[in-house]
Amino acid sequence: MPYRRLPNTDAARIRALKAALKKGQQEDRDSIAYPFALKQKIDFFIPKFEATIANSKVAREVQSSSSSKVSEYTKKARLYISHFIQVLNFCIARGELKPSARTFYSLDENDSKVPSLLSEKELLVWGEKVIKGEQSRISSGGGNPIYSPSIALVKANFENFKENYTQQKQFQNNSARQSSNIVPFRQDADALILDIWNHVEGKYEGVKDEEEKRYMCEEYGLTYVFRRGEKERIRRRKEAEEITLKLF
Repeated sequence: MPYRRLPNTDAARIRALKAALKKGQQEDRDSIAYPFALKQKIDFFIPKFEATIANSKVAREVQSSSSSKVSEYTKKARLYISHFIQVLNFCIARGELKPSARTFYSLDENDSKVPSLLSEKELLVWGEKVIKGEQSRISSGGGNPIYSPSIALVKANFENFKENYTQQKQFQNNSARQSSNIVPFRQDADALILDIWNHVEGKYEGVKDEEEKRYMCEEYGLTYVFRRGEKERIRRRKEAEEITLKLF
């Protein structure tokens, strides 16, 4: 015998519920293979489930669309901050600034390495330090402003990154929240489908012809899966039964 397979995706759940509802709408109240109260539940449940799925899809699309923009702003901010620190080191190497100038930017006075800017968090930390450090150095009379890039360009690109990064985090949180909202609906859908399918199979359990019974159940959205070689075995059995009937 083939076995029934409950839906495991949201689209499949919706199809199963709509199939049961459609068949229920075609039948008289007393002829439906499942209780009328279940039909009312399906009718009420489907729009809410579909709306929750749609909200989650929109949230994912917004997050995905924002992601490429954030990636570009991140790349530019990293480039400008890195170049600014390199130019700072060049100025020190040429004797235009003293090594102690690095301390304004929270850098080691005797270390000319550019700090790691690989992660967004590192970029946020060092962007703030570089901008504040340049302002502090200039205001304390620690030499001329650094150019190519200027701190104004560094700040503009850093602020673009920071703003979009913060927004992207909000989109991610919203997407995660919308996704989590679907979980209880999936659980309710699974319970509803299981209840419907059990009633439908119970309604037709007295039908002796397995193929006819399966067809009746499938009209209500039940899905059956044949095991390997099972269709062929069923076909041979039917042929054998037909031959037997002819002999008598």
